[in-house]
Amino acid sequence: MTKKLYIRTFGCQMNEYDSDKMADVLGANEELVKTDNPEEADVILFNTCSVREKAQEKVFHDLGRVKHLKQLNPNLIIGVGGCVASQEGAAIVERAPYVDVVFGPQTLHRLPNLIAQRKESGRAQVDISFPEIEKFDSMPPARVEGASAFVSIMEGCSKYCTFCVVPYTRGEEVSRPLDDILTEIAGLTAQGVKEVTLLGQNVNAWRAPLTKGSDEMGDFAFLLECVHDLPGIERIRYTTSHPREMTPRVFEAYAKLPKLVSQLHLPVQSGSDRVLAAMKRGYSVLEFKSIVRKLRAARPDLSLTSDFIVGFPGETEADFEATMKLIDDIGFDGSFSFVYSPRPGTPAADMADDTPQELKLARLARLQKRIDEQYAEHSQRMVGTVQRILVEGPSRKNAEELAGRTDNNRIVNFPGNARQIGHFINVKIVSALPHSLRGEVVIAD
Repeated sequence: MTKKLYIRTFGCQMNEYDSDKMADVLGANEELVKTDNPEEADVILFNTCSVREKAQEKVFHDLGRVKHLKQLNPNLIIGVGGCVASQEGAAIVERAPYVDVVFGPQTLHRLPNLIAQRKESGRAQVDISFPEIEKFDSMPPARVEGASAFVSIMEGCSKYCTFCVVPYTRGEEVSRPLDDILTEIAGLTAQGVKEVTLLGQNVNAWRAPLTKGSDEMGDFAFLLECVHDLPGIERIRYTTSHPREMTPRVFEAYAKLPKLVSQLHLPVQSGSDRVLAAMKRGYSVLEFKSIVRKLRAARPDLSLTSDFIVGFPGETEADFEATMKLIDDIGFDGSFSFVYSPRPGTPAADMADDTPQELKLARLARLQKRIDEQYAEHSQRMVGTVQRILVEGPSRKNAEELAGRTDNNRIVNFPGNARQIGHFINVKIVSALPHSLRGEVVIAD
């Protein structure tokens, strides 16, 4: 009888990638097959994220919803991984004794052993250590469906922004070896992958020797060049980048690497120098604008999205207005924006915060409205243009149509043929909707 694995993923693309790796590891070692129904699962995993407010409470709430399944099936394995697991450790088992394994982002490859030790000893297993590159060395070959895939190139963060918990939950920055990354991507192209998204907490901080044991180091721009030259790769994305790691070599990459998309997610967080300093971001507003100017000089049609934190401790009305001015000056094409919420153990959690929540929410609504307006304006400018899209599969809203993604990461829905799935085609944009575009296939002469 086939054993089933259910994974609930919280948070970012890094966590989605890690969840896929959990499935790969347990599929290879335990012959577990993924299911969308926790009630039929033999193993249930929660891959957590601690970026959002009250993340720990949400995890325990979800754990409570599967507690009865453990009572019905004592052999069921329940595990908690990810950043909340790193933060809470053994405290998760103390509060929820029916949890069998607790593991961090860097120890997910040890899942088969942790489960085996749990069954053998009868005691819950906790491993939230940071064994650097071991995680990637222990992974089975990636299995993918579709023409696009994520590839993690580095882990952790060494920036220590005052609001962020990542350095404490994922450890310091560690880059994967160049050969390992290129070998993984080559394996993906052999499965039909044409587009890769390079992943990292600070992805453009990647640095690694050119060859094993070499003193000569390659930077992120060099990695982009190497991926660009791999046969079968037609499009390259990456996320999430940090302004401090945007070097002249990266600007040059946008000028000379056509497979690198004309879309970049570059978190700024605030348009106030005073707030940026309190956040310990390491750049000023003027420096951020200079980075954007150089990027757009290299790639004039660059679509730029960003992150914003509204209501950071001590943010004044003048600080917020400076952020709104930056949004108008830059012309962002989308954002992830949130009201600040303190993360336990971070310096900002101890800062005085006397701004009323209602005011923070009003500021956030105003910011998001302006970003949405800019997004709509950009979409409208695309109407009438021909876009090269990677066809991903049936449209979510109409199974008789297809959906694909443009270079600047917009979804296009269009009437098409199933044979086009997994291929790049040219589509003329005929209308712009709030969260997608409509198109028509351009027939070649």
